[in-house]
Amino acid sequence: MKLFISADIEGVSGVVHMEHTMRDGREHDRARMLMTEEVNAAIRGALDAGATEIVVNDSHGTMRNIIPESLLPEAELIIGSPKRLSMMQGIDETFDAALFVGYHTQAGENGILSHSYDSRVVKGITINGVKYGELGVNSLIAGHFNVPVVMVSGCQLLALEAKALSPNIETAIVKKSVFRTTAQNLHPARAQEIIREKAAAGIRKRSEIEPFAIKAPFHVEVEFLQPGLADAADISPLVARTSPSSITFTANEIMACYQMLRVVISMAGSALS
Repeated sequence: MKLFISADIEGVSGVVHMEHTMRDGREHDRARMLMTEEVNAAIRGALDAGATEIVVNDSHGTMRNIIPESLLPEAELIIGSPKRLSMMQGIDETFDAALFVGYHTQAGENGILSHSYDSRVVKGITINGVKYGELGVNSLIAGHFNVPVVMVSGCQLLALEAKALSPNIETAIVKKSVFRTTAQNLHPARAQEIIREKAAAGIRKRSEIEPFAIKAPFHVEVEFLQPGLADAADISPLVARTSPSSITFTANEIMACYQMLRVVISMAGSALS
């Protein structure tokens, strides 16, 4: 049985601030260790449930956060950037299930360190009239390959976002968001126990969890934090401007939708340099 793990950092127990999440943050090294151990907990859960092959994709920032020598040897690790599929690099139709570790709520919502892909750029992402964050969009990529996302870990509000997408998904709640940079955290050892338990439970009931999908075509609106960012994204001939701070585009296939979404966010981000 083959398992895919996408690992972010904002949803890790003990991580609450940019000092934890940014590469030059004073507490980043500690956060990396916590992240690595939560991924290890998911790996242990996958092994408990019978996994024979596990691929982990480091999905935060520079994507060089997980400490390779501290990762369990049963897993292979994808690190570095750029990646064609970004947070979902490595997934394909050969996987039986996916686990999302250390995830967070979408931009504009309550939840610890909430954002969607780039907190400096994106105010919100809407696809076919529904707002999605990284959890939703990445679940669509997994669904494209007919892979169900069976477990997600993070805060209690991320768990609600996950249940809205997939009612049968297992959720490992490792902290309770109080404000955007404040959380009540489980002890890391307890958080890791829960992730292990929920990962195994999700994998064992994977046949009860449908791969996430929505109907094409995909009409996407990206709202940026200010008009100058939309100006940069508006350079693309494939987008239309819908407001001073928003652009739209349409794609007939989810992979094209995903890659175009990444392109416009990157173009908008270039306005900050």
